[in-house]
Amino acid sequence: MELIFSPIWAFALKLTLLLVVMSSLSDCYDPLDPNGNITVTFDTHKWTDDGYMARVTIQNYYQYRHVEKQGWKLGWTWAEDEVILSMSGAFATEQGNCSSFKFQTPPHSCLKNPVIVDLEPTAAPEIMTEDCCHGGILSAWAIIPSNSFSSFEIMVGNLKGNTYGNKPLNLTLMAPGPGYTCSPIEDTDPTVSLVIGGRRQIQVFRTWKSTCTYSTFLSNKVPVCCVSLSTFYNPTITTCPQCSCGCRAANPSTDSCIREGSSLSQLSSGKLDIVRCTDHMCPIRVHWHVKNNYMFHWRVKLTISNYNHAKNYSDWNILVQHPGFSQNTTTYSFNSTALPTVGFADEIALFWGVAFYNNELLHADDKKLGSVTTEILLGKDSNSFTLHDGWAFPRRIYFNGENCEMPLPDTYPMLPNGSSTQKLTHPQFFLLLLCLTVKVLAIWL
Repeated sequence: MELIFSPIWAFALKLTLLLVVMSSLSDCYDPLDPNGNITVTFDTHKWTDDGYMARVTIQNYYQYRHVEKQGWKLGWTWAEDEVILSMSGAFATEQGNCSSFKFQTPPHSCLKNPVIVDLEPTAAPEIMTEDCCHGGILSAWAIIPSNSFSSFEIMVGNLKGNTYGNKPLNLTLMAPGPGYTCSPIEDTDPTVSLVIGGRRQIQVFRTWKSTCTYSTFLSNKVPVCCVSLSTFYNPTITTCPQCSCGCRAANPSTDSCIREGSSLSQLSSGKLDIVRCTDHMCPIRVHWHVKNNYMFHWRVKLTISNYNHAKNYSDWNILVQHPGFSQNTTTYSFNSTALPTVGFADEIALFWGVAFYNNELLHADDKKLGSVTTEILLGKDSNSFTLHDGWAFPRRIYFNGENCEMPLPDTYPMLPNGSSTQKLTHPQFFLLLLCLTVKVLAIWL
């Protein structure tokens, strides 16, 4: 029996490992943002007697994933015995033990594995550099490109005669939590910049680069968002799938969520995510309501609700995959843009808040949820528009780059009985109206 079943078990084990690897790789790759990554660049632009000066730039190329409050943390391992003599535009979280290094001025950090964080915008001017000091926040590339990068200056010493330096090893990125995997730092073509009004090119001495990609699988995150649906033609509301972001504790005495009549003071302090008790248990719910159906347009109301009692969401964004965005679209209360797609029949639209108006999604309180909303007017394409079979609902929704749990298609609000057979196009509708008008006139005359 062992000889018979061993090959089968070996094949099953190989297949399982293959599926695990494939799922991990596919989780890192987002087909809606295939080129998304965070690139870290080390540009050496000045040699010193015992080291070099470099400008380190962190560039967010993700279209709709941003680095939120608490900010990025960048770490690496020195290849030899390098130390950070000085820094501007950022700082190392620990100085470490510098007693074995003989410098007139104590080094900024002597750790083998330094961890670097960004300065706040209120930092003293003498320790700031150009394009620094955003508190670690990086905007998404498609929303505010000018705020999607940050940089700092670093002076490295103690190279012991190695004038050109060694590439740092084991680059790590927290933004602000885990989930990013960075490639090995490699030599690339030196960075070139333009001066004198673009008439002269200059380049740095050498450039190292690493790219970091995000994976929900690696971050061990439970879903943070779910989607509910409703329409003007059906009184049924399709709620978020049950336990979308975890199940509600059966024991009323637990503090896994805040129940009606409870206050935050009754819950354990220090928790960042204290959600209201619901069947879905998600901090964020996105509601898509088909509001009106006009002759040449149709209208949707999009609402984002915050069930978290302890956290605001600054500079939030929503990504919606829907075929209706192929037509002219007007958004009334959010900023919006269309994203390019490759290999998708549906169009992709990105929405985010208006500065100083609704770009801050406030937390819930005892009386109401935090929410932002807009109405969207979409043009009709007579060749594709329909309200049948769930066409009017999104295919996929992301909140801050995280996939939202969608209801099952068989739970979508459907057209009333008999409506599903009506497939009149605009020309057919006008012809029918003309015929009825002629008959009425004939009766009157």
